[in-house]
Amino acid sequence: MAMTRYRLSRRATLGLAGAAAGSVLVKLPGRTASAQILDKVSYLTSWRAQAEHGGFYQAVAAGIYKKYGIECDLRQGGPQVGGSQLLMGGRVDMIMSSGLEALNYAKEDLPFLCIGAIFQKDPQVLIAHAGSGNDSFEKLKGKTILVGASGRVTYWPFLKAKYGYSDDQLKPYTFNLAPFLADKNLVQQGFISSEPYAMRQAGADPVPLLIADAGYDNYNTTFSTSKKLVTEKKDVVQRFVTASLEGWAQYLKGGSAIEAANALIKKDNPEMTDDKIAYAIKVMNESGMVLSGDALTLGIGAMTDARWQRFYEQMADVGIVPKGMDPRKGYSLEFVNKGVGKA
Repeated sequence: MAMTRYRLSRRATLGLAGAAAGSVLVKLPGRTASAQILDKVSYLTSWRAQAEHGGFYQAVAAGIYKKYGIECDLRQGGPQVGGSQLLMGGRVDMIMSSGLEALNYAKEDLPFLCIGAIFQKDPQVLIAHAGSGNDSFEKLKGKTILVGASGRVTYWPFLKAKYGYSDDQLKPYTFNLAPFLADKNLVQQGFISSEPYAMRQAGADPVPLLIADAGYDNYNTTFSTSKKLVTEKKDVVQRFVTASLEGWAQYLKGGSAIEAANALIKKDNPEMTDDKIAYAIKVMNESGMVLSGDALTLGIGAMTDARWQRFYEQMADVGIVPKGMDPRKGYSLEFVNKGVGKA
């Protein structure tokens, strides 16, 4: 799948090592207005364009990246786009990932770091039908649950340990809603801001159970980048992160100010509609996906050592990562916790 790129200057470059992208008159925080060079940063999302990526599109559409002297090369992911491979191969500066991926950086001693997390709550849910008696995690023991390959090696071991589930309950999830719609006793995986909307459109009454609310502490919609970039281009990285967080603060407020960002989302992904986008924004706000927990006091993108340690222990206890490793090797708090967009 082709990856969309947005260029905010007159000349294109390939990565931060390339030539200057052009000159504009900007005023950066704490600096006198003068001719500045736009530093290009490429960021790859985890899937096709959607409201769940809206803050990044807002920072493009509203000129926030440009205000911070950044040319954002925003690329949408997809089923055939291997973000981790592109990051490791130096083909992209940053990728949207998760806390669990950062623990793998620490496990494998890889030269990459998670440097911020937009989603304080992992958006993954298990979805049941209303009236089926499956309206809590405790009631799902022994019930048939459709879970894909990725879920079986991430959140499923956590749920098994906490609620006494067994692998006998599992059946494959094929990203097709038809089995769920046909059987009111089935439970399936999904994202809180996506599948429940489609189910309601099809006439179902879904009950989404947010796995984060069960204590699964995985950060999501993160910034993952190389230690080399953090070391050699620290100021550029900080400006990119701060601009992104400001974009998210604006996007979650909705209204006419985000119409241009939503137009970019729909251009990249024609399957997106105004109703889908509005639903996702509503759910992100109501569930505290972005603004909850540490982000309420530390700002959007917040991360803490205490939560990283807690999540590491959760994953080590169920055998996802080994005990005895140092999770701090996989992340840095240097670029967040500065109060951007806090409630």
